[in-house]
Amino acid sequence: MNLPYKRVVVTGLGALTPLGNGIPAYWDGLVNGVSGADFIKQFDVTKFKTKFACELKNFNPENFFERKEARKLDRFSQIALVAVDEAVKSSGLIGEGLNHDRVGVIWGSGIGGMITFIEEMKNFCAGDGTPRFNPFFIPKLILDIAAGHISMKYGFRGPNFSTVSACASSTNAIIDALNYLRMGKADAFICGGSEAVVTEAGIGGFNAMKALSERNDAPQTASRPFDLSRDGFVLGEGAGAMVLEEFEHAKRRGATIIAEVAGGGLSADAYHLTAPHPEGLGAYNVMKNALEDAGMKPEDIDYINVHGTSTPLGDISEITAIQRVFGEHAYNMNISSTKSMTGHLLGAAGAIEAIAGILSTVHDMIPPTINHFTDDPAFDPRLNFTFHKAQKRVVNAALSNTFGFGGHNASVIFKKPSD
Repeated sequence: MNLPYKRVVVTGLGALTPLGNGIPAYWDGLVNGVSGADFIKQFDVTKFKTKFACELKNFNPENFFERKEARKLDRFSQIALVAVDEAVKSSGLIGEGLNHDRVGVIWGSGIGGMITFIEEMKNFCAGDGTPRFNPFFIPKLILDIAAGHISMKYGFRGPNFSTVSACASSTNAIIDALNYLRMGKADAFICGGSEAVVTEAGIGGFNAMKALSERNDAPQTASRPFDLSRDGFVLGEGAGAMVLEEFEHAKRRGATIIAEVAGGGLSADAYHLTAPHPEGLGAYNVMKNALEDAGMKPEDIDYINVHGTSTPLGDISEITAIQRVFGEHAYNMNISSTKSMTGHLLGAAGAIEAIAGILSTVHDMIPPTINHFTDDPAFDPRLNFTFHKAQKRVVNAALSNTFGFGGHNASVIFKKPSD
């Protein structure tokens, strides 16, 4: 890492996940190995191949927004604002002396306002062809609108944009915020991501490309990373948010520092639209790049929250890359896929999984990989996949991987804070 760079720390966290609403509920679900999967309630699944997903539980937008306001927001923006509210409040960022011109927002989403698009097209197709569209149609669906709403709510006038790199989107948002802060372009950033695509088009589209599990007889155990019987991922929805700050700025205002952002890496597979590189080349490069950026050695990492989607090819490719990057140290680390519990939140996956990594350094606890039934001979049995139950261990540094369709790869490293 270039020494003149400023240090960056985490001072606030927020989450809405299929395991619970808020950071305490999310972490409790993770360490207790709770599955967030169940039969879909948002639409009629009778004719769909996959009838389940990891939906949010007990989320009513009218508990957070006036009815008129809620109608102007797509679900992906609603949950973004709720998660950010928790992160901002926990950080204590808002207060006297804050320079709002130097607080930015970078928000990731892979798809954005899919629900709004579906609703408007249904209404149009049910009519006589006259184009009667809601005036909020476009502002509700565009990907950047969540970042815009966040900045307007708090008056943050720093850099403001959205990142789109499929399932790596919110990890890209975190890394972009890290680099802007390192260069002194802002004092703080709100970053993370949200996704809300448990819809007819979302389930039907991923079914068409044979990406989803179809284990309708046992939805709660359908997400099976590294298991021989894995048959695809389980779609999830939710949001993860964090407040990143330049270290000295956080110290001056007396903020509680949760973790330090050590570094991040990016790469491309340059191989296939949806399949990972069979030798894990992109995954190898991105983890190597993250370590180099952080100025860390492979043996400095205690835990990897893997992409681990429960797809036959993806899981093998990632583990191949891990063993190449970490060598013998791979047997000393914990590895786990929290997607076994949350499902795959697409563009929001990186944010909630980065939070899981951060919390592992706070609590010295590794969340498990649940739903393991049969060992896959493709994986080295000496690797610790943290199957079944959370494991207690000192976690000084955790790495989080996210890989997206199109070959987009992003890895970010968090470590315990130091003076």
